[in-house]
Amino acid sequence: MLLACVVASFQAKADEGMWTLYNLPPQVYEIMQNEGFAMPYNDLYYGDNALKNAVVNFSGYCTGVVVSPNGLVFTNHHCGFEAIRSHSTVEHDYMLNGFYAKSYEEELPNKNMFVSFMIDQMDITDMLKAKGFDDLGSFGQEAFIDSLTNAMTDSVKLIDKSLHVTIDPFFEGNRYYATTYQDFTDLRLVFTIPKSMGKFGGETDNWMWPRQTCDFSVFRIYADPKTNGPAEYSEENVPYHPKRWAQVSMQGYKAGDFAMTIGYPGSTQRYLSSYGIQQMRDVENTIRAQVRGVKQDVMIKHMRASEAVRIMYDSKYAESSNYWKNSIGMNKCIDSIGIIAQKAAFEEKIQKWIDETGYLKGKLDFDSLKNFYAECREPSIVVHNLYESFFGNSELFTRYMQTNRGKEVKGPEDNPDEQYYLFEDNSDKWDKALDKEVLTAMLKNYAEQVDEKHWPDFYEEIKTKFDNNYAAYVDYLYDNSLLMKNDTKIYFNKDEFDEDPGVAFGKGVYSKLIGQYFALMMNNTKIEEQERYLCDAIVRMEQDQPHYSDANFTMRLSYGQVGEYMLNGVGSGYYTTAESIVDKMDKASENVEYEAEPIMRQLLSAKDFGPYTDRTTGKMQLCFLTNNDITGGNSGSPMFNGKGELIGLAFDGNWDSLSSDIFFDKQLARCIGVDIRFVLFMMDRWGHADRLLKEINAQ
Repeated sequence: MLLACVVASFQAKADEGMWTLYNLPPQVYEIMQNEGFAMPYNDLYYGDNALKNAVVNFSGYCTGVVVSPNGLVFTNHHCGFEAIRSHSTVEHDYMLNGFYAKSYEEELPNKNMFVSFMIDQMDITDMLKAKGFDDLGSFGQEAFIDSLTNAMTDSVKLIDKSLHVTIDPFFEGNRYYATTYQDFTDLRLVFTIPKSMGKFGGETDNWMWPRQTCDFSVFRIYADPKTNGPAEYSEENVPYHPKRWAQVSMQGYKAGDFAMTIGYPGSTQRYLSSYGIQQMRDVENTIRAQVRGVKQDVMIKHMRASEAVRIMYDSKYAESSNYWKNSIGMNKCIDSIGIIAQKAAFEEKIQKWIDETGYLKGKLDFDSLKNFYAECREPSIVVHNLYESFFGNSELFTRYMQTNRGKEVKGPEDNPDEQYYLFEDNSDKWDKALDKEVLTAMLKNYAEQVDEKHWPDFYEEIKTKFDNNYAAYVDYLYDNSLLMKNDTKIYFNKDEFDEDPGVAFGKGVYSKLIGQYFALMMNNTKIEEQERYLCDAIVRMEQDQPHYSDANFTMRLSYGQVGEYMLNGVGSGYYTTAESIVDKMDKASENVEYEAEPIMRQLLSAKDFGPYTDRTTGKMQLCFLTNNDITGGNSGSPMFNGKGELIGLAFDGNWDSLSSDIFFDKQLARCIGVDIRFVLFMMDRWGHADRLLKEINAQ
């Protein structure tokens, strides 16, 4: 009876939540069952056959799912984008033309990519408290966590050398979980469709519904032939045989059907205070959108003028523009929903509860929290403008940072004066004309956006020596800085290094950033403490309800249903069809992002889609909506039906709920997924990937 009452009270929040699997609340599982989930509780997490064993952290920024006994992994096209780009040349442009390895031997290895399997997870908060963790202070706690992480990793390596442990804060640092992982670093590209389909709609359709993007790519995990365990790349390695893989379903879905994602959501801040949301809106999002908009205008001009430049920068542009648009959309939703006012009203309720109960009295102080954020505002504006303007935007500054942060030192160890850096020619990785124009635009934009008192020292040189001609200053840097001389010894302990104009530029940016960062540090520590108290108060005040922690790129489960949403009284529809993508292709003359190869239009104009036709609607369905709770990092997350069978891959959220990282609107928040039948259709009818389809054995 008690459980039934709790479930009833929790029903209103049923579809919200990013739940850890090992301690999934019984109330949540009960609701999942009521909504159509048919798997036993223990089959989610426990044992070799647990569904979690089919889901992987994909290279530290996305999610993937194992779909065959020979280690095939599905993830999104945009998650595999950099791997696809790195293998592409003007002569063999796999981004433009797609790729299919017709044998194991043709599958392409990828540097610096991996998949991680989560082996185990446990709450270690009580153990930390018993060791005096709460009394250590922020720096002491950080050192203690580092030491404990190393000790726990050493311990699990005695069992299996391929294991390692991470310790992460949950509930804003009120709890800590230790997670054991196993990494496989030999990951090979197997199949990708052309960019025209994998990114169909481009930035026009990004974060939008309706959607027709066939956002998937296929990789394979390789393992040591003797142990079936992780191994560095070798031609001798063989396909990995996983403990568990996901059964791909051809059965489809209908409105109201149970749907579940398991993946690695990156970051949410749903416990964040109204003051924190105000700063996110006014500082972080506003600056990100403004600066990236300027940078991207320069990038796209050069990319459209040269295929070689496009290949170099496709991935960087996509990464930048994704959260440029996200920031714009989030601010729109913050304002339209009135989230800041809602949070402020909720905080008044919390304050009243504290006054009545005495819990956290004298610790959580909303007036202090407001003042801490106010004191952070100006240095935060400077830091975010510096970071968005200069970090990762030019080869010159990147090279300076490499000398500043541990680039390999060459020369005699016993003679510092003869030690040097050496930059090899990497001109095939970046375009000089684009690089210089972006830096020019960033220098000018920073001066326009930030008060003069926060300009780095080199702005005085730009004014006096170059008459505020930013392009001339950039030309001077690239022509005269040792940092831009390939295969030239740069003796960093000699006067010529400190006098170098490129080094002076780099030091100017970095020293200004560090100065403002130190201005933030003390207040940030106080803010983090107050936000931690706030989260604690919310969980305690609502202790009759289960609570999930904010996302932190650890494995989470989200559940809900397939279905549309209503906006201004109009239903969105919950799936798109082949006819809809052909309609957009017909508008390619108006929007280049709807262009596709003639074969794609031909395939998707078919009268009969055979086994890929939905049995209920009689249509070839492309993408669909669920109300699963997702965020960045969930890209590539498997979308399961109630039997734990794969029906799609999550790849986006919808524009009308881009504030969901801070506020989950159950009426509007939707997860956009690519229908797994669309994936298989493209593998079959375009790729003729018979060997892969047989291996996957969809049913």
